[in-house]
Amino acid sequence: MKYVVDSALCCAHGQCYAVAPEVYQAADDGYNAEAGKTVEVPAQLEESAREGAMACPESAILVMD
Repeated sequence: MKYVVDSALCCAHGQCYAVAPEVYQAADDGYNAEAGKTVEVPAQLEESAREGAMACPESAILVMD
């Protein structure tokens, strides 16, 4: 699976990396470090990626199977 973070929607709440730090990382300014990029998720981290995406209050993370 893959995910993409919409850089226009990300508001640096940090819930994605608070819930799934093994998948999502913060940039120095608190926004998602991968905003605007499509990221491949290893199979063993797919559930964590989904949980982190669901935690985003802005729904800025799109998970693609």
